[in-house]
Amino acid sequence: MTGHNDTATAGPVCSYTEWDPLEEVIVGIVDDASFPPWHEALPPVLPQDMHETFRSQAGRPFPAERVEAARRELEEFAHILRAEGVIVRRPEPLAQRTTYSTLHWTSSGMYAAMPRDALLVVGDDIIECPMAWRSRYYESLAYRPLLKEYFRGGARWSAGPKPELTDEQFDQEWTERPRPDGSPHLVVTEFEPTFDAADFTRCGRDIIAQKSNVTNDFGIEWLRRHLGDEYRIHVLEFNDTHPMHIDATLVPMAPGKLLVNPERVPKVPDLFKGWDVRPAPRPVLPDAHPLYMTSKWINMNILMLDEDRVIVERQDEPMIQALKDFGFTPILCNFRNFNSFGGSFHCATLDVRRRGTLCSYL
Repeated sequence: MTGHNDTATAGPVCSYTEWDPLEEVIVGIVDDASFPPWHEALPPVLPQDMHETFRSQAGRPFPAERVEAARRELEEFAHILRAEGVIVRRPEPLAQRTTYSTLHWTSSGMYAAMPRDALLVVGDDIIECPMAWRSRYYESLAYRPLLKEYFRGGARWSAGPKPELTDEQFDQEWTERPRPDGSPHLVVTEFEPTFDAADFTRCGRDIIAQKSNVTNDFGIEWLRRHLGDEYRIHVLEFNDTHPMHIDATLVPMAPGKLLVNPERVPKVPDLFKGWDVRPAPRPVLPDAHPLYMTSKWINMNILMLDEDRVIVERQDEPMIQALKDFGFTPILCNFRNFNSFGGSFHCATLDVRRRGTLCSYL
């Protein structure tokens, strides 16, 4: 394992790991957050008790009081980051309920709350992801002013193949039953490459990936070829019947330290042999708290500021204690209302620049 390097980065975009010292970050917004139009890509990943809500509220705004509560928490989060010495950038609001059409379908948007889904930073390359949800087709436009600024400052700016997202991209006979080999039945087909950035986690030269209901083999292979031989992409399988995004399943926190979901990772992958691996404590989010698009394991969706400091939900006392026991310094922030919208601190951010160099840790 090659250790951490504090070499300063020269360009506006540079990030190789989830733990190098954070210098600049994009924090999402919930302006105009809206339920997406109903589509077959939704049932495989929504909590069962939310299906009818999403059907009946399709295309309408999320409850105003919940949006406002989440907005306040985002402001608190941004304030904490600035106080810790991090430059905070924000996307531009988009009119999410404006309808748009391609040659094959019509939709409207959802939000620009989760930059971790739409954009992937690997080194000095910031990549727009070919996302699988029609409601997120134009989501990256909220970040365009920043992308242009970073490019003009010397960053590379790439984009995956813009998907058609025709019906052929989605299994029209999707069922919750697992496949004969026991693997989850995924709704995305291999018709064209799609992936969300949140299905990848970065450990220097090694990038951990999972197939999911938004990320297919075709998308992973496109990224592998795009990044070239400097990087190694490892596709891992987990005990997750509804996979979508890896950052509440497997969280590398520092060189040699890994947090895992005890339900989804019953056996530590051989790739992390020799690492100190800890199971995340069970979530304590109350049953009454609404979670539109995620499980309670969103409590694992923490953000590392460096190899010591970590942002964690203020009310999640078991996680706070677990992180202290693991040798980290928790920084507390209220975020439960934001959790309702499908993410936490890692989802809500894109680490644009971390101080470090490309190393091998696995």
